[in-house]
Amino acid sequence: MAVVQERDKDHSDAILWVGSEKGMEYSLVKHAGLEFSGIAAAGIHGVGWKKLPRNIASLVRGFFDSRRILKDFKPEVLFFTGGYIGIPMAFAGIHIPQLIFIPDIEPGLSLKVLARLADTIAVVCDDSKKYLPSHKKIAVTGYPTRSELGEWTKENARNLFGLSDLKPVLFIFGGSKGARSINQAVANHIHELLNLCQIIHITGQSDWDYVCKVRENLDPTEAKDYHISPYLHEEMGAAFAAADLVVSRAGASTLGEFPLFGLPAILVPYPYAWRYQKVNADYLAEKGAAIIIEDAILDKEIVRTVGDLMQNRDKLAEMKRAMSGLAIPDAAKNIAVLLEELAISKSEQS
Repeated sequence: MAVVQERDKDHSDAILWVGSEKGMEYSLVKHAGLEFSGIAAAGIHGVGWKKLPRNIASLVRGFFDSRRILKDFKPEVLFFTGGYIGIPMAFAGIHIPQLIFIPDIEPGLSLKVLARLADTIAVVCDDSKKYLPSHKKIAVTGYPTRSELGEWTKENARNLFGLSDLKPVLFIFGGSKGARSINQAVANHIHELLNLCQIIHITGQSDWDYVCKVRENLDPTEAKDYHISPYLHEEMGAAFAAADLVVSRAGASTLGEFPLFGLPAILVPYPYAWRYQKVNADYLAEKGAAIIIEDAILDKEIVRTVGDLMQNRDKLAEMKRAMSGLAIPDAAKNIAVLLEELAISKSEQS
């Protein structure tokens, strides 16, 4: 979406967003005012034998869905950001210039397939190159972030949440769906954590009622420092800007959003997501911008780790500088330029 925003600044291109016919992105795309078409697709990696024939049939149907869409829409360039949904479209559009963006350090299986078909591959950092075909054109663009994220200052962000400048702020979230182990660790140690800092906690929808009860059982002095929400939309940038430290999973967006705000991180990679989150977390930790806690020991380590950092302002400042040093603010523009180059190359060939 950040790349679409960048293209819209200087172009009036027709943009069609193609996603799963049953995907959760439909409402978000429509909210952004973009045209949406759904196609059939399903993963085949790690799928049991009973589901495999059905999923293969779904991919075949998705290929013909894609051919129909391409015939009607006639795009100049195809842009992929990952997932098995892109595979039928990439094969159907093999004659059209293709750009793929790899959001994680290490691409997943479907992205590795798409990378072999793409004309240009955009990556967050140099570390991704070792996972990709060496003969391909690879551009280090950074991770694109939505323009509205950077509109918040620390002052107006803290005013929005009613936060004090006299006590540090911890931001906790586990992604759009939340993270059960993170939420439980916070709940188990809420009194100790609130003794250290003010908290903004994005719970996800599934644990919302559970966390609400935790807050209801706090005394008023503690409750005023504990700000909870199931999900944030426009205010997400405010949560980043207000915080001194974040505890989160290590999904791809952490590679763009945390550097944008220079936000030191305690990362808890999701243990069941192959190794992609672990590779992301290792990259940030090796740069001195983050500390990693394994999911299995989070409950035991969260208070000590948060306390060590909140009480060591020099260490926190070092991590902030390291995280800020990884920021590439023009990432969306960089990708938009690559799309423009591919579109121009097609027009010159035709």
